[in-house]
Formats: sequence, C-alpha cells, structure tokens
Amino acid sequence: SARSLAPPVFPAVTPRPRSRRSVGWGLVICLALTGPTLTAVTRVRAEPARPATRAAPTPDAATVRAWNREAFLLYEAGRIARACVLFRRAARSGDASARYNVAVIRLREESRAPSVAEAVSMLRASAQAGFAPAQYMLAAMLESGRHMAVSQAEATAWYGKAAEQGHVDAQTSFATQHYLGRGTPQDYVQAAGWYERAAGGGAGAPQDRIDSLCAPRRGGAKDLSPAGAR
Repeated sequence: SARSLAPPVFPAVTPRPRSRRSVGWGLVICLALTGPTLTAVTRVRAEPARPATRAAPTPDAATVRAWNREAFLLYEAGRIARACVLFRRAARSGDASARYNVAVIRLREESRAPSVAEAVSMLRASAQAGFAPAQYMLAAMLESGRHMAVSQAEATAWYGKAAEQGHVDAQTSFATQHYLGRGTPQDYVQAAGWYERAAGGGAGAPQDRIDSLCAPRRGGAKDLSPAGAR
C-alpha cells in the first residue's frame, strides 16, 4: 500500500487496523501532569553557571539506517511507541522515509500522542525531499481536503512529481486529473499516456478509459470525451 510504512530495506508494512480509540477523527484530550510548585520562597540561592552544552553530533547514514531498521521491526512487533521514537530520531536527521513513517503513524493515531500538525509537517518535509510515497499521500490529502484545505492545482503538481518517479498509483491519479481537467487543463492525450504508464506498472487503471483514450493511436475510434470513455 502506498500509505504503508516505508523502511529502507524491508517491504512495505501492511496497514494495521485502527485502534478502537481512533475510530473517527474526533478530538483527543491529553492531560499533562505537572510537578509540585513551591507556594513560598524565603531565600533564593544563586545557582552556579552551568557549562554550555555541546550540540549532538550529526548521525552518519549507517546509524540512520540502523534506526529505521530497528523502528520497522518494533512496529511489526506492535511496539508502536518505541518505533515512533526511533523514526522521529531518524526524521530529525533529515531522513525522508522516516519523516513519512512518522506522518503515517500520527495520522493513523497509533501513537500515544497523535498530532495532525506534526504529521502534516513531516509529510510535507518528506515530499519536498523527493520521497514519492509522501508526495502521493500529500497529493491525495490536498485533493480530498483531509486535514488541509483543498487545492486541486497543488494536488496535481504533487501527483505529477510522484508519477515521474514511477509511483503507479500517482500515475493513475495524475492521469485522472488530466482526464477530468482537475487542477490542470483537460488533456486527453496526457491522460492516455499516464494511464498507459500506470497500467504498464501494474496499476489497476480504468481499462475502459485506456481503451477509449488510446483508440486513436491504435487506429480505432476517435471519441476522446468522458462520455465516450464510459
């Protein structure tokens, strides 16, 4: 599934059923416990200055891959919270697949502290880094208006970026945007080309549209309208 986790070595994760707590998309109230506070202070002692802390060293690529591998295995074992910690650690280093995985876990509300804002931020960062599954997922959310304002033009642009990288579901969606003139001028030639590429990659593109749109190339009928493609 294009929205499954995307580990660098292992195959995509089969989407897990949503937890009972995450049925629907209602608000979840989280209560944070705070420590005790002093009600009166009779004397204030100046604390000695603490030495400046050094910035943590940037992890190398091998370390980031190891975090992703361990996170993936933890996720498969059902240890979602720990997996998310490691994916976030890899995400902070700039890893695009880890950012996508954090977004997926957050949007499925599988973590203890689901955050749509973090999910959208991580998803955009991953898409901007060129990660095709993130580009496709972002496009789908923009098309449907899920967790963000609808923008057919932006959705089509992201579908196109993922489609160019060979993402077959994005190729189908990109073709459909051209076919319907949604977010881009209606263009049956572009639609036919992308439907054919998607079908060649194994996608379940609508065969009736492919046959109708591609008929002129094969010497058949020349009805390229949506009515003729039904």
